[in-house]
Parts: sequence; structure tokens; C-alpha cells
Amino acid sequence: MSEARVAAIRERLAVLAPLELDVEDESHRHVGHAGARDGRGHFRVRIVSTAFDGLAPLARHRAVYAALGEMMQTDIHALAIDARAPGEG
Repeated sequence: MSEARVAAIRERLAVLAPLELDVEDESHRHVGHAGARDGRGHFRVRIVSTAFDGLAPLARHRAVYAALGEMMQTDIHALAIDARAPGEG
């Protein structure tokens, strides 16, 4: 299921036309965590996209959440986001 979730996350984030996209399932680090009991996972995303040019960090995170849509309610318990525009460290 984990590989399917990572693939689904990658597919959804494609709408942001990423130049770079790394999705890591960190669910194994949270076994037994109260939020993991319902079967949703913990993920880390690093995405570089021109869609983030001129956006503040909060707006970038909102764009990622919007792209993921209902997955935030059904598949993802926690999401660490590193969203950058091209050329940013």
C-alpha cells in the first residue's frame, strides 16, 4: 500500500509541474503513534517548481495541500513539506 500511496502523491503533485520531486514514506518511523492507528501514513515531500516563484512558504504549502486534495483526509496523517522555487537553496 505504501508504494501505491507514494505513486498517488507523485501523480497528484504533477499538476505543479515539478522540476524535482522526492516523496519519502516515513510511516515506519511512526509505528504505534496515535495518528498512525487509522492507517494513514507519514510522508516527506521535497518539491521544486516554478509554480512557487514569488509565493510565501505558507502559500506554497497550501498549493501542495490543494494538489493532494482528499488524500490529506484519507491517506496522509502527517506531511513534511520542503517546497522551493528553482534556484533556491
